[in-house]
Amino acid sequence: MAEIQELLDELRGLPSSSPRTARELAETVGRVKSAAGRWSDVLDDVRRWSAAHAGPRAAAALEIAFRKAEECFVELEIAHQDLKLTGEQR
Repeated sequence: MAEIQELLDELRGLPSSSPRTARELAETVGRVKSAAGRWSDVLDDVRRWSAAHAGPRAAAALEIAFRKAEECFVELEIAHQDLKLTGEQR
């Protein structure tokens, strides 16, 4: 799956040092949010494939993993929007 390699490359490209400003933090959270969205897409594909090839426990676990990834993306979206608003107010 090329998507996984692209996701790994995206994660490796994140800064290894702490953000020095609110703007840098917002940019980093935006990049993490993007990666989280891609991860959610990968899990959605795997979840759909499981319908034909997995037992009920594996399918249920993959469904839960997908839902948690979606929730993570939503929380990162909230944080990103708040950080952008906070940065604009400063």
